[in-house]
Amino acid sequence: MRESNQTQVTEFFLLGLSDNPHTQQLLFILFLGIYLVTVVGNLLLVSLVLVDSLLHTPMYFFLCNLSLADFCFSTSTVPQALVHLLFKKKVISFTRCAAQLLLFLIFGATQCALLAVMSYDRYAAICNPLRYSSIMTWRVCVQLAVGSWTSGILVSVVDTTFTLRLPYRGSNSIEHFFCEAPALLSLASTDAWTAEMAIFIMGVLILLIPVSLILVSYGHIIVTVVRMKSAAGRLKAFSTCGSHFLVVTIFFGSTIVIYMTPKSSKEQKKLLSVFYTMVTPMLNPLIYSLRNKDVKEVLRKVAARIFL
Repeated sequence: MRESNQTQVTEFFLLGLSDNPHTQQLLFILFLGIYLVTVVGNLLLVSLVLVDSLLHTPMYFFLCNLSLADFCFSTSTVPQALVHLLFKKKVISFTRCAAQLLLFLIFGATQCALLAVMSYDRYAAICNPLRYSSIMTWRVCVQLAVGSWTSGILVSVVDTTFTLRLPYRGSNSIEHFFCEAPALLSLASTDAWTAEMAIFIMGVLILLIPVSLILVSYGHIIVTVVRMKSAAGRLKAFSTCGSHFLVVTIFFGSTIVIYMTPKSSKEQKKLLSVFYTMVTPMLNPLIYSLRNKDVKEVLRKVAARIFL
């Protein structure tokens, strides 16, 4: 399994979350359940948005993009993790590891940008309702969505390039359940400072800047909601924004710890990775849309067409 110090590593051994067989069985059941809910929830939301004109609004357009990113983000890591929980041989080739790293970062970084865009959309809808239709035109929505996916691709290419250009000639045992940049850098056979700085800078651009925009948007939203005369309106707005903010906190909080605080322990990073690779992609469709009355109405209409 281990290559000599003079030979470039051609495969990695993923140590996973636990080496206890009983724990691995429990994790397999848990992760499989989470993944199935993630797939069904996100693909269902995408389908509903595509088939019914009632959901052809800027908010659901961005939610559709987020659901697609969530599905791909989770699929880039979870199926492999499930297979490795069932078998003793937890090996991944260097090429597959590189592909996983690239795709994982594309969809993860795109999520960060989309969450910031969605917070701006909610800010415009709640704080400037009379100007909302002129602010969030379809042209602007498409530009914001394309910009989000483009930023995800650029961040991924930079992080992946700086990570994989390093020589890996020593240990090939990754203290993780998938190929993630910080875990790979710890195995590099040379000083990884340049790669760490590149990842840190990309983290500022795709993590700290979006989360700052989200905080500012929600700050304005809270001020506007507090000024509402209707108690029912305030309660509904706070309930919706509160659940949205919870998901954002889990996703950005865990990601920032991993990518912006290199001194965090490996065990802590593995645990936090579970939250943003598995938990938030499952929660997003549930929190953002499937509890929304418009989505429920469309779901009833679609179900009636199928079963009646």
